[in-house]
Amino acid sequence: MSGQAAPMLIGHRGAPRERPENTLPSFLRALELQADGIELDVHCTKDRIVVVHHDEIPRATPPSGKLAGKRIDALTFDELQGFSVRGLALISTLEEALAVIKGRSDVFVELKGSAIEREVVDVIRASIAPARCAVHSFDHAQVARARAIAPELRGGILFDRPVSDPVASMRAANALDVWPSHEHVDEVLVEQVHGAGGRVIPWTVNKATQALGLAALGVDGLCTDFIPVLRAAF
Repeated sequence: MSGQAAPMLIGHRGAPRERPENTLPSFLRALELQADGIELDVHCTKDRIVVVHHDEIPRATPPSGKLAGKRIDALTFDELQGFSVRGLALISTLEEALAVIKGRSDVFVELKGSAIEREVVDVIRASIAPARCAVHSFDHAQVARARAIAPELRGGILFDRPVSDPVASMRAANALDVWPSHEHVDEVLVEQVHGAGGRVIPWTVNKATQALGLAALGVDGLCTDFIPVLRAAF
């Protein structure tokens, strides 16, 4: 890494190998591990509360009975509080997560639920450190809508396949960050995105050899489950 800055290390859903993913304990642990950024996923409940969780159906232990198997957007926030992630943590709101993080790292909010851009933007704008927040999604049109509502927020586009024309995709979504799956990153991609003024943030990078190879290509961030492993590599 001589002469080249190490990429930003971003905790994928916090510190998921040590604490339940996408929960307040996971985010606090990522901060303890000195993560430069934290990536998290959001949905809206039936009563339009933005909550932090990955799947549309809670990946958590529900109470017995009528709530089992229901989507987050079909549950009120009060109903959702009956779910426990690995028996250790409740599903939190985005507002709670941002209050806990307190601007101590960048926060990358992945839009999972549909048509939730306005609610997410409102929470971010009311947070302690909105300037340190960004939004991203596999749904590039959703990113464009979020950016239209909040041009001050940085937008990012996710890819799980080879990216033929990243600059065109960036422009279509009004985005600056490109989040490719790590196996689809090469020198050409990095040069194209940088040439358009953007950043490349591969996911999910969990091996030191992968991290060093990607850093040598000039990526800007690495989204990882293992902050200590990558920190030691640099």
